[in-house]
Amino acid sequence: MTNTLNATGETPAEIPEYDISRPMRCPLDPAPAMRARQAEGPLVRIRLWDGTIAWLVTGWDEHRAVLSDQRVSVDPFQPGAPKLSPGERAMIDALKKQGKSSVGTSFIMMDDPEHARLRRMVTSAFTIKRVEAIRPPTQKIVDDLIDKMLDGPKPTDLVEAFALPVPSLVISELLGVPYDDHDFFQSNSKTIINRDTPGEERVAARQRLADYLGGLLDEKLTHPSEDLLSMLAERINVGELSREEATEMGVLMLFAGHETTANMITLGTLTLLQHPEQLALLRDSEDPKLVASAVDELLRYLTITHGGLRRVALEDIEIAGQVIRAGEGIIPVNETANRDPSLFPDPDRLDLTRDARRHVAFGYGIHQCLGQPLARMELQVVYPALLRRIPTLTLAADLTEIPFKHDGFVYGAYELPVTW
Repeated sequence: MTNTLNATGETPAEIPEYDISRPMRCPLDPAPAMRARQAEGPLVRIRLWDGTIAWLVTGWDEHRAVLSDQRVSVDPFQPGAPKLSPGERAMIDALKKQGKSSVGTSFIMMDDPEHARLRRMVTSAFTIKRVEAIRPPTQKIVDDLIDKMLDGPKPTDLVEAFALPVPSLVISELLGVPYDDHDFFQSNSKTIINRDTPGEERVAARQRLADYLGGLLDEKLTHPSEDLLSMLAERINVGELSREEATEMGVLMLFAGHETTANMITLGTLTLLQHPEQLALLRDSEDPKLVASAVDELLRYLTITHGGLRRVALEDIEIAGQVIRAGEGIIPVNETANRDPSLFPDPDRLDLTRDARRHVAFGYGIHQCLGQPLARMELQVVYPALLRRIPTLTLAADLTEIPFKHDGFVYGAYELPVTW
C-alpha cells in the first residue's frame, strides 16, 4: 500500500523534526536523529525548520533511485524545493530579487539539458588521465608543506598548516588563480557554507567571488595560459559560454576545489588517529590499491557533505512503496546511505580493507561530483605522506575540545591541534 505526504492524517507537529546535530561524544558519526529516522525506514517524512514537510531518504538503494530519476529536480527555485536553513531560504529570496533563477547561477543548481551543456565544458579537465598528470606536482606540494610543519613550532593547527593549503594550492594551479589571494577566497567560502549566514551576506560573498573570478577571466581573454580559466575564456571567445556562465563555473570550482577536500583531509587524519590499527595499516602499506581502498572507506565513513541534498519532485513518483507527489521536497542523506547495513556490513566500523567504492559521498547520477578524481588523487597522496613522514603524529587536544563545523553545510573542524 502506498502513502502520500498528506494521506496519513498526521499533523505537522507529529512529524519528527529535521535534526542533523552531532553530539561531542561521537562527532564523526551521523546525527543520532538521522540514524533514528533510518531505523524507521528508507523513506520517511521530516519537518523542516519552517514547518514544511519533506521526504527524508536514508537508504542506499532509495538514495540512488531518487538521484537518478529525471522526474526529480535539483533546481532550488522550483516550487516545493526544500530549504534547509533560514539562511538558505533568504539566499534564494535575495537571488530572486535580483531577477535570478537557476539559470545564471551554478550549473549544479540546474537540471538537464542546461546542466549537461555547461558541465560538458569542463569535464575534460577532471578526467583520470588529466588528474594523474598532476599527481607529481601535488606530491611536491604535500612534501613541501610537511617540511614546513616539521621545521615549525609544535603543536600546530593541521587545518591552517596543511589541510587547507594543500587543496588550495592544487586548485589555484589548476584554475590559474594566484594563491596569494587564498585568504580572500577562503574567507568568502566560509561565509557561503555557514548555515547561519544571512541570505544577503551569502549572496554578497558569492558576488565578491564572482567579481574576482570575472576579473581573472578578463585577463585570460587577452593573455591566456595553460590553465582551466584560460580554457573557459576560450569558450567565451568562440561563443560557447557567456562571461556570466564562465564566471559561475570558476566560482564553483574554486570554492568546491578547496573547501571539501580540506575538511576531508582534516577529518580523515583525525579518524585515523582515533583508529591506530587502521592508521598503521595505511602507513605501512606500499600497495596503491590499499591506499585507494582506504580513501574510499574514509569517504564512506565520514561523508563530510552532511545534512542532506535538496531535491523536489516534478511529477508523482514511487520510491520504496511511497508515492511522492509533484511539488514535494526530497532530502537524500549521504551519511545514512553510506552507513546502510544492507550494502556495508557493520557500517559503523572503519575498515580500510573494505570495498567501499559504491559509497555516495560524491553523490550519484547526473549531478555526481565532477571533481571526484581530483579529490581522490589528493587524498591518496596526502594520507600516506603525512603518516609516513610524521609517524608519531598525535592529537594535541582532547576530542571534546576540537571545534567541529556543526554550523556548516560541509562538515569538518575549524582547528585540529597536532604534535609529534
